[in-house]
Amino acid sequence: MAIRLKRSYRFALRSSVLVTFFSIVLLICLFQLFGIVNWLLIVVFAILIFAITFTIIQVRIEQFIYRRIKKIYDDVALLESTSLTSDPITTDMRTLTTEIEKFAKDKKIEIDTLKIREEYRKDFLGNVSHELKTPLFTVQGYILTLLDGALKDPNVNKKYLERAAKGVERLIYIIKDLDLITKLEVGDLNLEMGTFDIIELIQNVFDLLEMKASKKKIALTFDMDYKEPIYVKGDEEKIQQVLTNLIVNSIKYGHSNGTTEVSVENLIQNKVIVRVTDNGEGIQNDHIPRLFERFYRVEKSRNRQVGGSGLGLSIVKHIIEAHGEKIYVESVEQVGSEFSFTLEKSTTEIDM
Repeated sequence: MAIRLKRSYRFALRSSVLVTFFSIVLLICLFQLFGIVNWLLIVVFAILIFAITFTIIQVRIEQFIYRRIKKIYDDVALLESTSLTSDPITTDMRTLTTEIEKFAKDKKIEIDTLKIREEYRKDFLGNVSHELKTPLFTVQGYILTLLDGALKDPNVNKKYLERAAKGVERLIYIIKDLDLITKLEVGDLNLEMGTFDIIELIQNVFDLLEMKASKKKIALTFDMDYKEPIYVKGDEEKIQQVLTNLIVNSIKYGHSNGTTEVSVENLIQNKVIVRVTDNGEGIQNDHIPRLFERFYRVEKSRNRQVGGSGLGLSIVKHIIEAHGEKIYVESVEQVGSEFSFTLEKSTTEIDM
């Protein structure tokens, strides 16, 4: 930070005029007391008093103030040098006050942000611990039971090994999702951008999830018969994961004999919006702002029953944002939910 005194003579000038005025009044009174009035001497005296007073106030007192203001700058700079202006140090109180207030405001915002991050970190660690220990304890329980003698019982050993294997699969599922979302958050996941038919991709996801949906008697359908392909730009594999996660959620929380409907609509000239709509349980409004947080549970007991890593919607959000697009959610309790996201439209099958 540059150390250069920016002089302001206004205060010194006013103070010198006042001191000179009262000094001259006192001198005239003394002259009248002795019956002598020498106006030339009064003028010379006034000039001298003004010059001396101005010099003392401007040079001496201003340096006194400057040293203290410089100390304030130095003390604050120890906390965060980049938060202060790089302009020369000034003795102007208004400028100094503005800079200190701005610094305090910035620090308050930074402290509040750190507190929010600390709370988020605690929640995240607690959620990770909970998600991992549930399958771990399950696997441990079955293995210990087998070691205690159940391994020799042909009626239970295979069943327990199968259940232990499911617990391991759940652990692997959670770890993979954690690895993926970590890469997404740090920007370490390279998207393989290309052009593909979004209608065909949705149909592929329907085919993959057909058996899962049929178990709950939920129909997977388009909102209309799409006779022509709709080409979009993006990472086809990652968009398939987005669609899979959203449709799986609609199946998990959908009512039996319900419907999951997907539509693709033109949004603006170069954008389409993909909507995944169900007529399931719906979500309370106060939960919607936090839906895309890692491990956030609307209802913990209900989510434990349906399973999942708790990272699906968070992964969806990060994939869509990695494409530079937006994701939206609307929901009404006991009516259903609609998740939608935008994609860039392509006019041809293969970009030229």
